[in-house]
Amino acid sequence: MNFFEYIGRTAINFFEELGSLALFCLRIFYWLIRPPVFIRQFFKQMEFIGVRSSSVVLLTGLFTGMVSSLQSHHGFSLFGAEALVGSTTALGLLRELGPVLAALMVTARAGSAMTAEIGTMQVTEQIDALTVMAVNPYQYLIIPRICAAIIMMPMLTLLFDSIGIVGSYLVGVEILHIDKGIFMARIVEYVSYSDLFSGLIKAAFFGAILSIVGCYKGFSTTGGAEGVGKSTTYSVVISSVSILIADYFLTAILY
Repeated sequence: MNFFEYIGRTAINFFEELGSLALFCLRIFYWLIRPPVFIRQFFKQMEFIGVRSSSVVLLTGLFTGMVSSLQSHHGFSLFGAEALVGSTTALGLLRELGPVLAALMVTARAGSAMTAEIGTMQVTEQIDALTVMAVNPYQYLIIPRICAAIIMMPMLTLLFDSIGIVGSYLVGVEILHIDKGIFMARIVEYVSYSDLFSGLIKAAFFGAILSIVGCYKGFSTTGGAEGVGKSTTYSVVISSVSILIADYFLTAILY
């Protein structure tokens, strides 16, 4: 295979995959507004994606806030503006770090699980069995996961932001000895509700991205156990890169 043939096949494969994903999304929208609604499956996925991801999100948020305070203090101390450590860290968490890092953590934990579970059902013909039993696999497997991810991601982002600010406060006030009154006053002065809401909007989009990609890669799995492993790997990589790309465009639109 020469170089130009490789480029051509890569481009063809990319557009075929993109077209398959677009058709997958159209089927989701088609079945989204049609009964029945599997409420039990929806709440089960909310618990799996949201509640079970809270521990890793809290741990990541705590240390993200702590290390952000250390790094920003080093920079601000060069020109005597240590009082801005709290507000800078809070803005960074609310606008960017909170939604992005929370989404990446959920992608690694829940997104990969979605792909592996649905992929295993696909290669063992369990999805075909659902169809034979007159249960639509999109309504039963896909839609509850996507809706749960869109709802739970903003809540996980709130947890991330809250514990991140607490970690920033602990490092800034207790370790770096910044006056706690000034620390909190600068946060109140420079951080607004629009910063919080824009981060939550991003989180909802990221939840849609990670769940759609995870379900799509699982639904299109072939090749037995090896295929499930490949689909899970591709799902995490594609979701993570897509989240970072979407973050740029959402930031350009919202700010």
